[in-house]
Amino acid sequence: MTKEGYFLPMVHRVVLVVYPGFELLDASGPASVFASANHALAEHGERPFYAVEPVSASGGPVASNSGITVQTRPLSSLARGRIGTLLIVGADAEHVGAALGEPRLRRWLPRLARRSTRFGSVCAGTFVLASLGLIDGRCVTTHWSACAQLAKRYPALAVDPDALFIEDGNIWTSAGVTTGIDMVLAMVAQDFDPGMAGRIAKRLVLYARRPGHQSQFSPLLHVQVKAEDPFAELIDWMKDNLDQPLDVPSLATRAGLSERSFYRKFSAATGQSPARFVESIRVEAAQMLLDKKLSLKVIAARVGLSPPPRLTEVFERRFGMTPRLFRELHAS
Repeated sequence: MTKEGYFLPMVHRVVLVVYPGFELLDASGPASVFASANHALAEHGERPFYAVEPVSASGGPVASNSGITVQTRPLSSLARGRIGTLLIVGADAEHVGAALGEPRLRRWLPRLARRSTRFGSVCAGTFVLASLGLIDGRCVTTHWSACAQLAKRYPALAVDPDALFIEDGNIWTSAGVTTGIDMVLAMVAQDFDPGMAGRIAKRLVLYARRPGHQSQFSPLLHVQVKAEDPFAELIDWMKDNLDQPLDVPSLATRAGLSERSFYRKFSAATGQSPARFVESIRVEAAQMLLDKKLSLKVIAARVGLSPPPRLTEVFERRFGMTPRLFRELHAS
């Protein structure tokens, strides 16, 4: 197929490697994206392009962490033929540890990786690839809670704890669970075009296609996961009013606290000073808006970083590049 049309004479073989206790969404999410791509092709009168094959060490039924069982083929059945995409799904630490000790998995995965156009992992599947030395020297990611452990255990890796997914050459790794969907949408965009990926996202009723550079653990989420956060309502208001003055006097008044008390309590609750937190959520919003066809002037105004030179100054300080260059490098 070319990116201008949808004629694809060859089938792209997708192999999803599972093992007992695997995270079901790590497998079903990517599989659904590939299946939706085939559905989109059928609507254009074209044949399916992706052929998804769940495999395991010995084949047969494999139970996921949710109790749903998936029927698989044995790894040894893939002894011949080219593989388009090979993905190792994730699981919790106990089940990943068991997979690392599976002799057939360790014997066959390196062989299959060498015969794959691209290979990678979803979530903690990165640990499986790392244990086999398949991603040494590469930039990778995994679930935010396991990034420090991955970096410590495998120092030959460059671990990015922020990215939703990373493409380093023909190696693709993603963060936790639903980010496997984002990663595979990017694969489809590479195989076809961004328009195809956009249609799939719409069909799956996704809120948005998230680019790989978006942080997997945003400032807002960081606060939301803290128990009994005293500023939850205030932060909800802040994210909906980024174009308003969000200085300490204004926020302290809204919170009903003195400026000194507000600064101390907000910093303790969020782990950041109010000014740093406000800048972080503004930058996060700007990153998302840069994926849309909006002028820098409009984006700067919407996120409260006007005029545009102020937005540029913040991006250069945070990312070492201008918003314009950031948009070019991370264009969907």
